Amino acid sequence: MLTVLPIRYVSDVQACREFYAGLGLEFDADASVNVWAQLSAGAGAVGLHDFSVSKGRPAGSVELGFATDEKLEVIASRLREQGYDYEIFGEDFGRSLRVVDPDGVTIQIQEIDMDVARASESALASTEGE
Repeated sequence: MLTVLPIRYVSDVQACREFYAGLGLEFDADASVNVWAQLSAGAGAVGLHDFSVSKGRPAGSVELGFATDEKLEVIASRLREQGYDYEIFGEDFGRSLRVVDPDGVTIQIQEIDMDVARASESALASTEGE
């Protein structure tokens, strides 16, 4: 199943987390790390991603995304059957599939693995002290 998960690239994850919680979204500590906070709403969720570790996405940008509990290969098969090209990437949080919709907008579908995210966060923290 896909969950709508737009990704908001931010300069201050904590401040934005507090703002969105103030709107009524619920912080999900189990799906969050220092550079990523996930907040749930009744009809989806929003991800707050520290732009400084986002591999080039500027603060203030937003990306349409979805989280999935299906394997990306299953989604890829459906896309391939419909004639859409896609790419699957290894990420600091697990894996993602990127596909371009008919209007030319790139959509990200995330297969989130919190063990991978926590390991990436630990690696990032250890390099900050150098």
